[in-house]
Formats: sequence, C-alpha cells, structure tokens
Amino acid sequence: MKGLIIAAQFLTRLPLPAVWVDDGAFARSMRWFPAVGFIIGALLAGVAALIGDPWMAALAVLVAWVGITGALHIDGLADLADAVGAGHRDPARLRAVLADPHVGSFGVVAIMLLLIAKLVLLHALLERGMILPLLLIPFAARIGPLAWARWLPPLHEGLGARFSAAIGVRHILLWGAVLLGCSWTMPMLLATPVLIALWALWIRQRIGGISGDGHGAGIELVEVALLALAAVR
Repeated sequence: MKGLIIAAQFLTRLPLPAVWVDDGAFARSMRWFPAVGFIIGALLAGVAALIGDPWMAALAVLVAWVGITGALHIDGLADLADAVGAGHRDPARLRAVLADPHVGSFGVVAIMLLLIAKLVLLHALLERGMILPLLLIPFAARIGPLAWARWLPPLHEGLGARFSAAIGVRHILLWGAVLLGCSWTMPMLLATPVLIALWALWIRQRIGGISGDGHGAGIELVEVALLALAAVR
C-alpha cells in the first residue's frame, strides 16, 4: 500500500498522506503505476458522468485529466518533441535539447496537438455515452513504463535508471493478466501491448534509451491511440 501512495504522489496531484521515501522505495513504486491509472480513470469517469453535454463533458474531463496528473507526462512529450525537432539526426544535439527543461516551439505544438486530439476523441466517446474507456485507458497506458523500464536501456542516470532495476517480468505479466481481463469488456485494449512495443522500438532507434521524458511521452501517446481506437470501434 505504501508503494501505491508513493506512485500516486509521483503521478498525480491528489492530496495524499506524506510518507518517507528512499530511492529504493521510490523505484519500486513503479510497480503500482497501472493501479494509479485506475484511480485516475475512475475520477475521469466520475467527472464525465456528472455532465450531460458531450462537448462540456469532454472539456471538463480534459481539464481534470491535466489537473490530476499535473501535466507531468505532457511535459515529457514536449521535451521529447523539442529534442527530436531541434536535434534532427545529431545524437549529441538531441540529448542536449532533451536535457534542457525549457519548452520550445516543437514542444508547444506537440502539447497543442495532443490536447486538441484528446478533446475531440473524448467528445466522440462521450457523445455515444462511452465512459468505460475513460476508466480503463489510463490504467492500460501506465503498464507501458514497466515494460520500457525493463527492456530499454536507461538514457542517463536519472529517473529511467532508478526504475529499471525495480521491475521484473512477473510484474509486467501480472498487470498484463489484469489487462487481458479488462479486454473482455473492451477488446480494443488488446492493442495496448502492440502500442507499447511500437513506442519502445521508436525510442530505442531514435533516442537510444528511455528517460523520464520518454516514459511520459509514451504514456500520453498510448492514451491518445487507445482513445482513437475506442472512438472508431
């Protein structure tokens, strides 16, 4: 339970009791990331259920989504977009831009496109009364960091490196089994492992390893892809 609280404190801005954390406990908390996704999803589904108009509900859910997560993963997407956009094919330049905390033009465009895509896809779902995807998609997307931390080399001695030693195959298989059970009610969730694998392949080929920004960007992109799959079913 302590791990769940630590993971929720890291991934959300929800008010939670303070707990003492060392590096090992923080790294092990990644095992609870998918459970935090369930919590985020439950809150989003609750917001959607309170508002009748599809556009207003979509906007409220999007604002809640950003507010609950503190835009943590969006920041990673922006940093990665800046690095890829400005670094072109120069690995040293790419890594230097990735380490720069400032947001550039590529990052701003990436954030805008992501928010517009989520708003439109949320409207498409809520117009048809589809709230279940809001509950399950944040959970499914947060399985990704476990796989990326396990199978991708850390890009540097930062967040990615701390997580890599704390995740075992059994943790991924456990959450994979939960995902398989959830797919009984929403078969499009079976696309999640493919999306996670595609992001891993792109990150390895283009960046060379995983970092906190890579984890965040991957979560955001898997969420958008799953929203799109749910909206077109």
